[in-house]
Amino acid sequence: MNPILVIIIACEIGFWVFVVLGLVARYVLRRRRTGTVLLAMTPVVDLVLLTAVIINLQAGGTASFFHGLAALYLGVSVAYGHKMVRWADGHFAYRFAHGPAPVKRYGPVYTRESWKDAARTGVAVAITAGILWLLIAVVADPRRTGALQGIFPILGIWFVLDLIWAISYTLWPKQHLSATK
Repeated sequence: MNPILVIIIACEIGFWVFVVLGLVARYVLRRRRTGTVLLAMTPVVDLVLLTAVIINLQAGGTASFFHGLAALYLGVSVAYGHKMVRWADGHFAYRFAHGPAPVKRYGPVYTRESWKDAARTGVAVAITAGILWLLIAVVADPRRTGALQGIFPILGIWFVLDLIWAISYTLWPKQHLSATK
C-alpha cells in the first residue's frame, strides 16, 4: 500500500478520534476544557499530513495521485472541518447533554446552507490548489510532480458540481416530505 495513502487514512482516523474524544470529554465526562483541548488538536492532524507529504517529496519521492489526495484532504479539512465538528457536537449534545434535537433543513434554509457549502467548497478548492502549487514549487521537477497537475481539473469539476447543487436547490427548494402530500 502507498505510504502516503496509509498516512491519509491514519490522519482521517486521527481527526475523528480527536473529535470523539473531545466530545466524550465535554459531554460524557463533563470536562469542558479537556474537550476543547482535544477538539483543538484536530488541526495538528493536518500539519502531520502536510509534513509527511513534503518530507516524502523532498526525500526524492515522485508525486502520485495520493499526494494530490492528501492536498485535497487538507483543503476539505480546513474548509469543512469546523462544520463537521459542529455537526458532531450538536449530535453529542442532543444524545448526552439533553441539548436540542438536530434539525433537518428544508426550503430556503436548506438553499442557504447549500450556498454556504458551495462557498466552503470554493475555499477547499483554493486551499487544495495552493497546496498543490506549493508541492510543485518545492519539488521543482516536473517529471516528479506530473500527477499533481491532474488534480486541478478534478477540483474544477467538484466546484462546478457543488455550484449546480446550490443552483438546483435555489430553483427547486428541498421540501419536507409531509409538504408534498
